[in-house]
Amino acid sequence: MQKQLIIILILCVLSHLNVIAQERTKDTIDPQSVNVVRPYQPTISDAFKLKAVPVLDQDGNLKKQEVRYNIFSIPVASTFTPAKGRAAEVDRKKAEKLYDNYASLGVGSYTSILGEVFINHQLNNNEYVGGHLTHHSSQGGIDEVLLDDNFSRSGLSAYFQRMERDFDWKIEGFFKRNTFNWYGLPEGLLTNDDIAQINPKHVFNNVGIDGELNFNDAIINNAKVAFNRFTDDENSSENRFVASTNFDVPVGYDAINSTLKIDFLGGNFDNNYFGSGSLDYGNFNIGLKSAYQLEQDDLKVSIGANLVYLNDTEANKSKLFIYPNINATYNVVSDIVIAYADITGDLIQNTYADFATQNPFVSPTLNIVPTDQTYNFSLGMKGKLSSAISYNLGGSYKDEKFKPLFKSNPFLTGATTSYQNGNSFGIVYDDVKTISLLGELTFDFNRNISMILQGEYFNYNLTTQAEAWNLPDLKASAIINAQIDENWFAGASLFFVGERKDELEVLGTLLPVEPQSVTLGSFFDTNVHVGYKINSQLSVFGKVNNMLNNNYQNWANFPVQGIQVLAGATYQFDF
Repeated sequence: MQKQLIIILILCVLSHLNVIAQERTKDTIDPQSVNVVRPYQPTISDAFKLKAVPVLDQDGNLKKQEVRYNIFSIPVASTFTPAKGRAAEVDRKKAEKLYDNYASLGVGSYTSILGEVFINHQLNNNEYVGGHLTHHSSQGGIDEVLLDDNFSRSGLSAYFQRMERDFDWKIEGFFKRNTFNWYGLPEGLLTNDDIAQINPKHVFNNVGIDGELNFNDAIINNAKVAFNRFTDDENSSENRFVASTNFDVPVGYDAINSTLKIDFLGGNFDNNYFGSGSLDYGNFNIGLKSAYQLEQDDLKVSIGANLVYLNDTEANKSKLFIYPNINATYNVVSDIVIAYADITGDLIQNTYADFATQNPFVSPTLNIVPTDQTYNFSLGMKGKLSSAISYNLGGSYKDEKFKPLFKSNPFLTGATTSYQNGNSFGIVYDDVKTISLLGELTFDFNRNISMILQGEYFNYNLTTQAEAWNLPDLKASAIINAQIDENWFAGASLFFVGERKDELEVLGTLLPVEPQSVTLGSFFDTNVHVGYKINSQLSVFGKVNNMLNNNYQNWANFPVQGIQVLAGATYQFDF
């Protein structure tokens, strides 16, 4: 490129010199006539052809020139001095001290006493000990009740727990003693002299020991053992031993979660209801429940089965049960609509201890057999309507064989025991198909106010029994708790139970008497409580139960106490 510029400059200079020479000739040469013989014909040697292709360097690339940017900074004098930043102050609430132990005591109407003590103490970094003592009693006094209606529930438990690096274990022992009375006599069947001869008191004793072992990052997740001995003052006794373990079976990169359970039950009653012989029962179960988890996007499915082997030790019969164990959830709209479906089944071990807990007025003459829950299919959806409101809507269909139903024992003319006067309950079994619909709303307005609304409808289809004895067709509840301020707290609960059916039968008369159907009306039970925190350790409270003073019957001929008022105090402490 530089050579081309030089040639062009030389040509321009020569042309300029030629013009100057011609001008000077005009000044010195006289004008003459010039005859042109032929026109000028230039040759190629007189012209210079420019190269169209530039000459590159040896690398064949043009070197990129470095570009430099410069600014012209002019100093400006300034008197501005920035102030130092200061963080805004936030009023921090003093952290509330938490105590490991507490004791509570309350007294109220019907000469009621409510007491509770909980103790938890850390021996060192790895070991803990503790205990729990409870007591609730009342001297009774229900209007128009002809027998003593007092009751008491007392319990004592103690535990020891140790934490290791890879596992932890806990052992706990307990003792419970409950006293109730068969005070629910039918009307018009006994004279005053007959009533005076009845001692309705019934005492239950329960003693047991539980153990639990939990592993961290192991194939075996946990192992549990429990032994329970349940007796009463009618020479009835029942022993139950349960051992179970939960573990994972590796399958490729996944695992099958399984639970192995051993359940042994044995017991006896001194007499059947008619006093003609003893009742012995015993069952030995081995169950294996497994499930394999599948996940894809918003769908989660757990597929498995539940196998239970039953050995009736009294009848010397065995049977194998196979139940489904399938669960599925699908997140339709993220956390707003979650659809779920389950189909499960199990062999339910019925016990005297469980029956007496559900209905303390049972007689010590029960026929104990397990319930075969062939399947329990449920379908519904749950989620959140807002950040503070969650819901659950669903329905289920259950098929149960040998489902236990509480039913009033017949009235025996010339009864020889306290529970043969139509004032106790026995167990009848039937094959029952149950359809239920459930609706639930949970409100968490903030950390200080919460509320739960729940309602459930039931429809029963029985095989042999005339009614689903003592099972309601409708149940509903509302529970609210509020922390009003730093000191005041309150709460309320409302329970509704629909109508139930029972039957009263009279035996031992000269002429047969037709069983009489009994309808137990629906009822509301409303309860409120309020408390005041005096300081970090001491608070006082008050409770009002059955505030509508409804004299309803939870069981046939067993009216409950009316309005009940109770007041007390709770003290928290550390050792």
